[in-house]
Amino acid sequence: MSEREPTDAAARLGGEEPEGEQEEGAGRSSTKAHRQLGGESSSSPQSAKRHVLYEVAEGVGTITLNDPDTRNALSAEMLRGLDEAFASANEDPEVRCIVLRSSDPRVFSAGANLTGFGEDLPLVHKHFGTEGFVRLLTRMSSLRKPAICAANGHVLAGALGIALACDLVVASAEASFGTPELNVGVFPFMIMALIYRNVPRKKANELLLLGERLSAQQALAAGIVNEVVPACDLDATVAQWAGRLAGRSPVIMRLGKEAMRRQMDMSLDDALDYLRSQLSLAISTEDVIEGVSAFFQKRAPEWRGR
Repeated sequence: MSEREPTDAAARLGGEEPEGEQEEGAGRSSTKAHRQLGGESSSSPQSAKRHVLYEVAEGVGTITLNDPDTRNALSAEMLRGLDEAFASANEDPEVRCIVLRSSDPRVFSAGANLTGFGEDLPLVHKHFGTEGFVRLLTRMSSLRKPAICAANGHVLAGALGIALACDLVVASAEASFGTPELNVGVFPFMIMALIYRNVPRKKANELLLLGERLSAQQALAAGIVNEVVPACDLDATVAQWAGRLAGRSPVIMRLGKEAMRRQMDMSLDDALDYLRSQLSLAISTEDVIEGVSAFFQKRAPEWRGR
């Protein structure tokens, strides 16, 4: 952790200092133009940088954190841009899978901006200030399409919660994960719900109480990530996974995603009863008939989405 007082917009919960201009990672080719989401930072009105990019190609909606000067700090503008991008991807019929990535090859996101915690504001206004993060996590938890996080570099504090809100996480071997907000006297309250829903309890307690960073391999062992690959293979691996997901029946994936979320907090009896009803609904769709027919005819299915 840096000993510097967080007196400027560069101070973040990840405790990382700006490293100057960052090289942008290679983006996915797209049949649609990039769209700017989230507007410009109020602290830098002259900046032309876009906080969040959203593009669609071959059934995959790619959302890119693109504020390298702040190491993708989770500012109000960034959170609003992410929320808008996920909403667009969720409603876009061309999108069958969502990928969340960073344009900075060295950092996914260093977390929230510390200055908001130290500002002399009424408590109620600080409380309202966290609404954007709650809105984003709520939207991500109710997505009707699978989401993959491409985790490169530092994935810290609130960014860890955002990564865990994705269905799958593919990490660069150079990535690190943690809750360093503890080092400045802030408990990781907001991401606790995601950590306990993804990580075994004792390991979750370790993350929440000690605040130590985990390497990519340690995060894999803890259940935070699904796969660790060399940094040079991250984009290709994520593209391969996204292509596989985009090739599934969209109506079946939607039913499956909703079932994954709803059964989580049910009792076993209630979950089995609910899942049985979802199976009955799924086998009544045209896509199930098409999938079975394609299997026996040894051809690729042509999904109709109904």
